[in-house]
Amino acid sequence: MKNIKKIAAFLLALAMIFSLAACGGTTSDTVGTNGAVYRTLSEIQEDGTINIGVFSDKNPFGYVDENGEYQGYDVYFARRLAADLGVEVNFVSTEAANRIEYLQTGKVDVILANFTVTEERAEEVDFALPYMNVALGVVSPDSKVITSLDDWDENDSMIVISGTTAEIYLAENYPNIKLQKYDAYATAKNALENGNGAAWANDNTEVIAFALQNEGYTVGIPSLGSNDTIAPAVSKGNETLLEAINTEIGSLAAEQFFHHAYDETLAEVYGEEYKETLVVEGGVIEE
Repeated sequence: MKNIKKIAAFLLALAMIFSLAACGGTTSDTVGTNGAVYRTLSEIQEDGTINIGVFSDKNPFGYVDENGEYQGYDVYFARRLAADLGVEVNFVSTEAANRIEYLQTGKVDVILANFTVTEERAEEVDFALPYMNVALGVVSPDSKVITSLDDWDENDSMIVISGTTAEIYLAENYPNIKLQKYDAYATAKNALENGNGAAWANDNTEVIAFALQNEGYTVGIPSLGSNDTIAPAVSKGNETLLEAINTEIGSLAAEQFFHHAYDETLAEVYGEEYKETLVVEGGVIEE
């Protein structure tokens, strides 16, 4: 009986190792206080590769171009972060609803996927210093521009992406609005274009970009709820990696890195008008 228990324990431990390897990350002995598996900075540098979760369908923040290469504002920062840490970057495509899970299971070391800082999320992950401002916004067809949610037609539905702050905000503040939920940005955009919802609520940066890139749509509500920030996230308790990212963000201010990142990745969409509104430099939020 003892031998059987020993064999069972061995097989369980072996299964856990293979499970972590299947997730795409390097296994680690480090487990956070909430059970999250993570790699410390030294483990990442010893391995030579950092796994960073980014969007693959959220242009211009994280997307895959026609050559199969990751591009965008978040990706631009991810490449610089990896270079300054002295490692290669491995991009892991994520969806909004998977960001916390990917950190907690060790599939990624860092999330750089337009991750809005909230108190609820901060209970599950550790956020670094911010690098962008954001609020919620609502885009709708020109044929029926939505400028207020207070007189919402109960026959209409609002398109949202699962796991986003838009979904949470609307569920808490406008429970009368029916939500049409999608997992990916591409399917949410297709739903709006196909008339499957009266409007789409998401980060105002995203809906503004959509309206600018697609004729026939207007952002009738450019700011909804509170003003928030976008920041990198690591697994709860991964202090060495968190400190390294904060140091990086602080030091990049000397060269106005995020202003340059805006010029390289966002200016074509937003122009100069939104630069100072969106960019946070050195983790300092200007009033």
